[in-house]
Amino acid sequence: MSSDACLALLLDGPMQSWGHASRFERRTTALHPTRSAVFGLIAAALGIDKHGGDEAGQLARFDALRFTVINLPRRSGRAGDLLMQRLEDYHTVTGIRRASGKVAEDATVQTYRHYLLDARFGVLLEGSAELLGEICGALRNPQWGVWLGRKCCPPASPVLVTLKSDQAQAWFELIRRIGYDGTETIGQFDRVVEVAAGTPGADVIEDGPVAFGNPIGERHSPRWIRRLTRSGT
Repeated sequence: MSSDACLALLLDGPMQSWGHASRFERRTTALHPTRSAVFGLIAAALGIDKHGGDEAGQLARFDALRFTVINLPRRSGRAGDLLMQRLEDYHTVTGIRRASGKVAEDATVQTYRHYLLDARFGVLLEGSAELLGEICGALRNPQWGVWLGRKCCPPASPVLVTLKSDQAQAWFELIRRIGYDGTETIGQFDRVVEVAAGTPGADVIEDGPVAFGNPIGERHSPRWIRRLTRSGT
């Protein structure tokens, strides 16, 4: 195998939640899988302990991997693509922990948690064949459970699709997995790609995984992305 390869993943489930700016009572979701969440899923499969002393070093190995997300709508017969929807789930929580660290047994707060419904995404990871092979093996036999953003969002099908020597081959296997004929190009789908810092038209989000066991505000680094719409070709 060459020094570079492409790993294709399928994120398909009845509910998904990809938070990147969730705080306190309102837990929102992005409209696409985040890098931190996908590598959190991979870290769980590899058995990386967020309370272990080497977590940051193990996650740093992923920094060089290129990350592309593709929106893969479900087909709904003559009606066309099935539109993705967003659900807000309302909770009340009693026995909350205050900023002091003490648990207030009688205190109750309202919380709102957001989920995506009827969503399906492909992820292409490109980089070191050795590292992607390690990830591939872990997804075949994960040490811990893998979820689509939250523990209440299990995948409806295997996350691992294939590991190939280039993106074209991996894309072909991914698109065939979901019932397309394989002639479709990646440009026919909405997608999110990573770009260099300061790229015109790009957005920056706090989404680069640093260490999930760190205090809030120290778990992620900035990441520059562009949202590309389908071209039809």
